[in-house]
Amino acid sequence: MSRDDLSDSRPVLVTGGAGFIGCNIANALAERGHEVLVYDALSRPGVEKNLAWLKERHGEQVQAIVADVRDEDSLARAAREAQAVFHMAAQVAVTTSMVDPREDFEINIRGTLNLLDAIRLKGDGTPVIFASTNKVYGDLGDIDFRLEGERYCAQDPAVARAGIAETRPLDFHTPYGCSKGAADQYVLDYARSFGMRTAVLRMSCIYGLRQMGTEDQGWVAHFLIRALEGKPITLYGDGCQVRDILDVSNAVEAYLKAWERIDRVKGRAFNLGGGPANAVSLRELLAHISALLGRELDVHYSDWRAGDQRYFVADTNAIRHALGLSPAVPWKEGVALLAEWLRESRRLPRETVQVPAVDSGEVAHA
Repeated sequence: MSRDDLSDSRPVLVTGGAGFIGCNIANALAERGHEVLVYDALSRPGVEKNLAWLKERHGEQVQAIVADVRDEDSLARAAREAQAVFHMAAQVAVTTSMVDPREDFEINIRGTLNLLDAIRLKGDGTPVIFASTNKVYGDLGDIDFRLEGERYCAQDPAVARAGIAETRPLDFHTPYGCSKGAADQYVLDYARSFGMRTAVLRMSCIYGLRQMGTEDQGWVAHFLIRALEGKPITLYGDGCQVRDILDVSNAVEAYLKAWERIDRVKGRAFNLGGGPANAVSLRELLAHISALLGRELDVHYSDWRAGDQRYFVADTNAIRHALGLSPAVPWKEGVALLAEWLRESRRLPRETVQVPAVDSGEVAHA
């Protein structure tokens, strides 16, 4: 993406553009002056509100196609118009993939292949940026961890210091891991085999404004919603599992810069997360939420879920250097801002939600 791209009247296609990350990308593109085409089946509860929000903010600058990525002809027509594509549409939950692995396959693999082939046959070098997942690395069962207080820590000093790098061998677990992993590899191979301008971002846990969190996906927002509503929260496993969480504003910056620098990063996959400085266990997150609300939370425990990683922290050095990313929002600040947005958007009774001031000394690189 260059300054000249604003003279290109063709829209930028965002599949899954009414979803959490997709609508934030669509909003950022529209704010930069681009025409945006949102392609979304609106199958996830609540996402129609995100589409309405986009239309309210940007009017005719944002157009929508309500359709499924499994509809090959409809997707090809949308892709034919696009100057660039952010492919965010997916079946996003491990639990759902265990219930209906065939649908998971159809959406995540066939849907991605439909898009890639539409762009390949179009033949004009349209960039495709694909939303992948850290689940492509499996459960990391060969890495030794130790329990320190309320979190797991890697025994390997290099992993503890920097996190999991892109050099980590792929190891697909669960149907979701297989479908997203296969799609990830198709996107990379279409760059290798057909010279397409594609890139892959393997995301850790992204959270932030406009997230409609559920128990199966979007757990940071889910915990906050349950806490704000005074409802019980279930932790699967012991709650000491660690994730590096990243505010959606930082994720959006990474996607847009991947497009901007697509000729430098085409054919590459990058880990995208909060990195070691934004690594937090589920228990630590709940303790922070409890402090924000000024009361104890109702927390229950259940069995571990299939394919759950006790620890995942992304090594973000490659993406930070390749894309020149801004410092990540410190997780405590970001979670507090999300708590306040959720309270306001759901019209919940006001509680004391303390939004901490930004301490520049705590800012971590994404």
